[in-house]
Amino acid sequence: MIKITEEDFSLDEMIKRARSKDAGAIVTFLGTVRDDGMERMEAEAFREAAQAELEAIQEEAMSRFHLMAAEIVHRTGSLAVGESIVAIVCSAGHREEAFSGCRYIIEELKKRVPLWKKEVGRDGERWVGRT
Repeated sequence: MIKITEEDFSLDEMIKRARSKDAGAIVTFLGTVRDDGMERMEAEAFREAAQAELEAIQEEAMSRFHLMAAEIVHRTGSLAVGESIVAIVCSAGHREEAFSGCRYIIEELKKRVPLWKKEVGRDGERWVGRT
């Protein structure tokens, strides 16, 4: 599953979908909005291009790291400090594959996917680049 949404998501549901009798490891990454002196973050996406690029990254990770499952959810819209912004769940036969696949997905997402964030603080707002 790959999803770009304004709605919150369930990490537990993502993990349930990634489970299988052959998976010896499930690795998760959960990115949250941290308090950098801001009130909230505004996340935006070029949805069609972001979806296509996430699909390509998922396919690459599945093949390269022999993943059994790879789920990616990224939120858009107005997000408060502490809210979840991105989640990745990878399952594989062994932990090294699952960890490597998860790291690959988040690093490639940051480099390649057209998603941007703007921090809104008490002293104004500023675009800070990719999420």
